[in-house]
Amino acid sequence: MVSPNLECNSSKGARRILLFVTLAALVFLLTSRAASAKDLDLIGPAALKSNASGWTILDARPKAAWKEGHIPGARSLSWEDYTRTDEAGVPFRVLPPQEMAEILGAMSISEKTPIVVYGDADSSWGGEGWTCWLLSWLGHSGPIRLLAGGVQAWRSQGYPLAEGEEQVKGAPARYEVNLSPEIFITSAELVKNRTSLTIIDTRSGWEWFTGHIPLAVHIPWQDFHTGEDRRPIGPADLRSLLGKHGVNPDKPVVYYCAGGIRSAYTWLVHELSGLPTARNYEGGMEEWKRRFFTHSEATSDKSDK
Repeated sequence: MVSPNLECNSSKGARRILLFVTLAALVFLLTSRAASAKDLDLIGPAALKSNASGWTILDARPKAAWKEGHIPGARSLSWEDYTRTDEAGVPFRVLPPQEMAEILGAMSISEKTPIVVYGDADSSWGGEGWTCWLLSWLGHSGPIRLLAGGVQAWRSQGYPLAEGEEQVKGAPARYEVNLSPEIFITSAELVKNRTSLTIIDTRSGWEWFTGHIPLAVHIPWQDFHTGEDRRPIGPADLRSLLGKHGVNPDKPVVYYCAGGIRSAYTWLVHELSGLPTARNYEGGMEEWKRRFFTHSEATSDKSDK
């Protein structure tokens, strides 16, 4: 016969072990979430104007547009200047992480620097989204803010713009890269997992017609911003937009375009909405067509009917 005391002690021991395992799992979960969390949000023109010195401001439009007129103190960081054609002939590929780290460090930016990004959701093909995605992918731990309404919202408030090659002084910094693979997807991963993913093609109707990734859903990137100042659509409107196209937002989502720029903007809108983290297929259709594409995909895929 088992002693009551022994049985009681065994029960207590089992409860202690269960409690320890539960606490360990909780700590791991919270730590993992904290490690991957991105401090990404919107900021209004008035809030930026009142504390401009507290932020490093990045202009994501083409450099020519930056020269014509930019928010005072803003540095130019356009995707056009920080992408390349890779060894496989795929254009618009982001520069290697360590190279980008050196570039950012030379701009006095570390991974902890508070950053405001702005564009116009037009001339840069949504390049402000690409810049936010790039920083998030590099593992930026400081706050990243998108200027709501972009440069046009700043201008509409009557705030000043600087012209020409403004030189912004600052001591060089060290940028520590800690890549976030959960927001990036390779071609191999996309092929392997595409039946379990919702793949959204953000290109124009003509681009879609000439060929797209099988099983993809077509939602042009312009549908992700609204109004004269082209603000990102809000969470409710995004859910409505996705639902209208039969997309379950709780299923893993991958956005793509020609080369990861427009899709990075839609990724940003998705992230700002609070939905589960999406991924940007940075290689885009330019990489896909060099690896897998045949014209028959444009006509045989039932998802476009």
